Amino acid sequence: MKFSAQQIAAALNGVIVGNTNVEVSSISKIEEGKKGSISFLANPKYTHFIYSTNASIVIVNDDFEPTTTLNTTLIKVKNAENAFAQLLEMYNQVKLAKTGISKHAFIHESATVGKNVYVGEFAVVAENAKIGDNAKIYPQVYVGENVSIGENTTLFAGVKIYSDGVIGADCIIHSGTVIGSDGFRFALQDGGKKVPQIGNVVIEDNVELGSNCSIDRATIGSTILRSGVKLDNLVHIAHNVEIKENSYLAANNVIAGSTTIGKNCMFSGQVGIVGHLTIADNTIIAAQSGISKSITTEGTAVMGSPAMEVTKYRKNYIHFRNLSSIVDKLYELEKTLLGKKV
Repeated sequence: MKFSAQQIAAALNGVIVGNTNVEVSSISKIEEGKKGSISFLANPKYTHFIYSTNASIVIVNDDFEPTTTLNTTLIKVKNAENAFAQLLEMYNQVKLAKTGISKHAFIHESATVGKNVYVGEFAVVAENAKIGDNAKIYPQVYVGENVSIGENTTLFAGVKIYSDGVIGADCIIHSGTVIGSDGFRFALQDGGKKVPQIGNVVIEDNVELGSNCSIDRATIGSTILRSGVKLDNLVHIAHNVEIKENSYLAANNVIAGSTTIGKNCMFSGQVGIVGHLTIADNTIIAAQSGISKSITTEGTAVMGSPAMEVTKYRKNYIHFRNLSSIVDKLYELEKTLLGKKV
């Protein structure tokens, strides 16, 4: 699909400098711009590329003035970076605007499907499932029995949702993610017999889950991701965990069973949290930290394994790095003292 400079400028409230009729059909970095693509310039570090780029249109700040002739059309806006982000969102909406049900999809006769829904090839919508208006179910998705999918939610290819799951509105779930697999519970005193997992997973509105995440169903009750939660790729959430509103977890986080994560928390990559803990609102956890105790003070920042308050960790780290020389000095001191005693 092609868009003219006039159309783009109108959408961004911009001013055109150059060919008003030039058209673009793709987006590029300014240093990799090709004919028929649109790019942007916001960081002065990249200014020199605007004189050599082959991009047909470049979005720039309204105070930009070229020092020599350009081979591209400019669209001047108040904030080039924000305008380009807006353009990306518009492009994505057009790209993902899919509707219709493939003849190769299976939808059980007892399922309910809303208006303007897309269901791709070899997707399965099982008994008594409910699909909200404008939802998008990409190829090879499995929506299990009694699952509810809210309006405007997108399930990308290969997502699997086990029975009784509840997914809210305006959610995005990326490929390979599994929602509702059994929690990891075994009765060790009874020869390792598996404990049945009869709960479900509840995901509220405006949640985004990266690719290949695993969200376990509760043993009893629900594993819950509250509104606005964002998970990166490869995150594991165990049975009966609750993550409260607007918390962000980066890749490879592992949250063990029955732990509660507060609101507005931010966890960097590879954080591990043991089970049955409480993490206070607004907690920040640095990458590769191990959390073995509850964090009860709001706004705490921790790092390390076992984790400690971040300023204390940094002070101690100086000693960790110098530990070998400190030990050598202790040995020398010991020899001196023993020598005096003799």
